[in-house]
Amino acid sequence: MTEDKAVDRGRASKIDTTVPHSARIWNYWLGGKDNYEVDRLAGDQYRQAFPGIVDGARTARHFLTRTIRYLAAEEGIRQFLDVGTGLPTVDNTHEVAQRVAPESRIVYVDNDPLVLMHAHALLTSTPGGATEYIEADLHDPEEIVVTAARTLDLSRPVGLILSGILGHVADYGTARSIVRRLLAGLPPGSCLSLHDATDTDPEWVAAQEQYNRSGAVPYHLRTPEQIAGFFEGLELVEPGVVPVAQWRPEVVLTDPSPAANAGVGGVGRKR
Repeated sequence: MTEDKAVDRGRASKIDTTVPHSARIWNYWLGGKDNYEVDRLAGDQYRQAFPGIVDGARTARHFLTRTIRYLAAEEGIRQFLDVGTGLPTVDNTHEVAQRVAPESRIVYVDNDPLVLMHAHALLTSTPGGATEYIEADLHDPEEIVVTAARTLDLSRPVGLILSGILGHVADYGTARSIVRRLLAGLPPGSCLSLHDATDTDPEWVAAQEQYNRSGAVPYHLRTPEQIAGFFEGLELVEPGVVPVAQWRPEVVLTDPSPAANAGVGGVGRKR
């Protein structure tokens, strides 16, 4: 316990509250409390420039929940590797998966000190399953896979989760390489759930450019075609790579406009 507290103090000392942080802003938009004034100000400025961002953030979160439920219930996947976890909110990966299959095993990956502090404090597992946390960099996919193998059985299919994270990789070729290298370490039958934000709305582009100038870690919007490119070589699950609100919705929206700018995503299966 003393050692854990010392680790948490070390992580806390690395948290910079003078510049906005994407995970904390996302937490604010989703109604969480793990954020600072600088994040709320940046989040409000973003929302003023692009009012649809809060609905978009929540729609993207619902997409993530649906894909995890699909992977557990219909693909029979019992292991998940969630890279770029972000701050814990409602319906985290392990909660959704273990609701379907309590024996599910989940590995979360992040390298942000605040995220890791909250992950250790808030994320728990069912008695029959397992939840682990890896402090690792997205740019080192081989190390992520090797470390995840301490918890996951990589002879069995894994659900790889890349939820709104690849926009933090500036170079598109590098981002595609990260996806390929992560999948290379996973067996056939594994699936990728991925979504990211798009550059199709001028107001969204302007808001993101303003945010990127704030001193925070930049996030790069991409075309829908580029996001679809992350699934190259995989068998797409119907309906393919689509606006996230349209991926197997539980309720058909009579007015899709509030969720129209939530980005695109899909699920692909490795054969």
